[in-house]
Amino acid sequence: MAKRPNFLLPVLVLSKLFRRLMIEKLVAAHGAGKLVFFGGHAALVKPKAFAAFLAPLRKTRWFVYAKRPFAGPKAVLAYLARYTHRVAISNHRLIATDGKTVTFKVKDYRIEGPGRYKTMTLEAAEFIRRFLLHVLPKGFHRIRRYGLFAGTTKADNLACMRELLGVSPQDPSPDHEPGDEPVNTSGPCPCCGSAMRIIEVFEAGTRPRHRPSIPSVAIRIDTS
Repeated sequence: MAKRPNFLLPVLVLSKLFRRLMIEKLVAAHGAGKLVFFGGHAALVKPKAFAAFLAPLRKTRWFVYAKRPFAGPKAVLAYLARYTHRVAISNHRLIATDGKTVTFKVKDYRIEGPGRYKTMTLEAAEFIRRFLLHVLPKGFHRIRRYGLFAGTTKADNLACMRELLGVSPQDPSPDHEPGDEPVNTSGPCPCCGSAMRIIEVFEAGTRPRHRPSIPSVAIRIDTS
């Protein structure tokens, strides 16, 4: 079939291709026992029930949005490369280290203007711990938050997932340590909806050991 020199694939072809690949991956994951079903979908664990569930999806029309990038394909690749090949912190943000502490640049998004650019100093062990939080399992690439964790739908999706899994938002997080008391003095976290918890109590005028970089941690000042 003849095509224009600047034309790759028609949208209908891409739609059918993505539909086939998605269904094949679902069938393979189901056969390998990697899918788990809950509630009213628990019966889908059976191969025949799962095949009957997918049958109408093979005829459903999929829609793929394809549009020529404004700055060309190189700009798209450069944009994605910044996320697929970047590390948790780049070298230009590292300022100094003395073997015990690490000083680096940070950005406080709660502040507008030049004041948002600051420096932070952490003990080497704490710096490494925070760095390793950004290391993904083998086979995963960090692009950006999308799908279930997209910014505009994250709160609703998390609430729905907790309901389906029977998990309460007040349940402690995986890094919760014995002795930490979950509290909700500041209301739920605006990002994930979980309860805020105290990680440290210190007297007024003293320097806290923890320097949280996320808004889901509460620090209480003891003025007694």
